[in-house]
Amino acid sequence: MADAPPLSLYVPEPAVRPGDTPDFSNVVIPKAGSVDRPPVDADPESLRDLAFSIIRVLNRKGEAVGPWAGLLTPDELLEGLKHMMTLRAFDARMQTAQRQGKTSFYMQHMGEEAVSCAFRKALEPGDMNFPTYRQAGLLIAGDYPMVDMMNQIYSNEADPLKGRQLPIMYSSKEHGFFSISGNLGTQFVQAVGWAMASAIKNDTRIAAGWIGDGSTAESDFHAALVFASTYRAPVVLNIVNNQWAISTFQGIARGGSGTFAARGLGFGIPSLRVDGNDYLAVHAVAKWAVERARRNLGPTLVEYVTYRVGAHSTSDDPSAYRAKAESDAWPLGDPVLRLKNHLITLGAWSDERHTQAEAEILDTVIAAQKEAEKHGTLHSGGKPSTRDMFEGVYEEMPPHLRRQRQQAGV
Repeated sequence: MADAPPLSLYVPEPAVRPGDTPDFSNVVIPKAGSVDRPPVDADPESLRDLAFSIIRVLNRKGEAVGPWAGLLTPDELLEGLKHMMTLRAFDARMQTAQRQGKTSFYMQHMGEEAVSCAFRKALEPGDMNFPTYRQAGLLIAGDYPMVDMMNQIYSNEADPLKGRQLPIMYSSKEHGFFSISGNLGTQFVQAVGWAMASAIKNDTRIAAGWIGDGSTAESDFHAALVFASTYRAPVVLNIVNNQWAISTFQGIARGGSGTFAARGLGFGIPSLRVDGNDYLAVHAVAKWAVERARRNLGPTLVEYVTYRVGAHSTSDDPSAYRAKAESDAWPLGDPVLRLKNHLITLGAWSDERHTQAEAEILDTVIAAQKEAEKHGTLHSGGKPSTRDMFEGVYEEMPPHLRRQRQQAGV
């Protein structure tokens, strides 16, 4: 061993730094419609190639092609377009509200709208999502009131969570949206546990877990795969690969696996990659995976290849770690524009109607914001009651909390 060279540690580096020319030549994009759609009950071993390709439906002409196409009517597609447009308008208003000091914090979904909006339409009432902070589209597409979302962001007197959560960390059992955790990764193993409980009770409801590419480096991600594969839990495990963690490129978390979906192969879990900016492809893959879970065929791991256009949050400056023009160079385009162009190709939409819809949606969002602000914002108006901090922890309040509440005069 005396002649052995000294050891050195390999640290992955992003291909492009701020100031460099963006380069996505390493993202291999298959032709739309070229990836086969296997039977729902296909053996996981036969699906191995799907972890390394990208399922796409919409081609460059705005046409829906291939075996994953044809599941949605024009009316359903139009509804999906409006959901994404609503989420984008909602984001813009709340981002501005944060800059105005009306809330302390916000996180946008720009570029990722198709992932959560399309997935939500594949679920049934009673199914449960265990989301991260960038799946508000699950609520928008599930008809959760925008006013309630804004009340939660403002932490005002009408906040449905009574000020107990950070802004944008929504929770609604009735809408299949489990409480968001700021400790990223925990929701993945919780989704598997919820799905296992549903199976133990012989229920028909399934779960969906959500995680970002950066958080796949957390131990909870791997624990979730162990339990999901061992007990064949009725769960869809979603990885939103938007290329960046808060300020770290995806290569740090991905390691040498090639793709995030490939990590499921070692557990015997069917693993697919899908164009996360293609509403039709996301919905088709979601339907396929949800049906597998519903038919008691076990878990599916899905990687959504997309791009975070905006900052990680209102406290982040992406210009410090990525090229300013990088989002413009992203080869899979804008999910809203792609679905808009598809509907125009079908003859079901037009530029004029789109402009009108944008104005109508913005009016709706502004009206909701005005209604929410009647109840207060971060620095003005009504606040949740101090009494609320003592409620909702124990079924029966213990004596020491009763004493503390009395001492606080609430």
